[in-house]
Amino acid sequence: MNSSWQIQYSGEIEPILDVDIYNLDLFDTDSSIIAQLHERGIFVMCYFSGGSFEDWRRDASQFPQAILGKDLKGWPGEKWLDIRQIEILKPIMTARLKIALQKNCDGVDPDNVNGYENDTGFPLTYEDQLSFNIFLANAAHERGLAIGLKNDLAQIPDLLRYFDWALNEECFSFNECQMLLPFIQAGKPVFVIEYETKAEDFCPQANKLNFNALQKHWELDAFRIPCN
Repeated sequence: MNSSWQIQYSGEIEPILDVDIYNLDLFDTDSSIIAQLHERGIFVMCYFSGGSFEDWRRDASQFPQAILGKDLKGWPGEKWLDIRQIEILKPIMTARLKIALQKNCDGVDPDNVNGYENDTGFPLTYEDQLSFNIFLANAAHERGLAIGLKNDLAQIPDLLRYFDWALNEECFSFNECQMLLPFIQAGKPVFVIEYETKAEDFCPQANKLNFNALQKHWELDAFRIPCN
């Protein structure tokens, strides 16, 4: 459960860190970087947004206007998706999983999978979110990819068995970390990123909980302060 890791989506990727895991952008990361990491036995998670539309992605034209909802606050060019429309989203998301396979990613990290808790422009329910997230997990596993649950804390009791790890942003800042403990109890790793809280303030607790925690910049560049 305890692993050293790096998560980086901006700036030049440094594939030389002495870590066990890298979390990298699915679209922006060249397969040669992943190959370099695999030469050193490093596990590579590939990030994409599962629950939102990003107008700069190469497959943006595949999303019908009817399933695009409200803007994600603070993220220009990004809109919530109507995840109830699984039949429309299935070919788009499975194509992304195909890219992950082509690039030899070991697992995927789909983001924004808690739309039902947000002002998306759609009347999404808890059950809608469960259905979509279970679809993503099953589709990844059917293709031999591991998959993590990103942030969706309230649904952990229902989704734990479908996901291989949890990745959370700012659970220490929001005093929500106890909700991640079912993953630890199930022998599955928990990865935590803190942006505003300094490492010296959250690392003692993170280490006690057996979390793999980092302090990162919001832009997720090369900067990292690991807890262990």
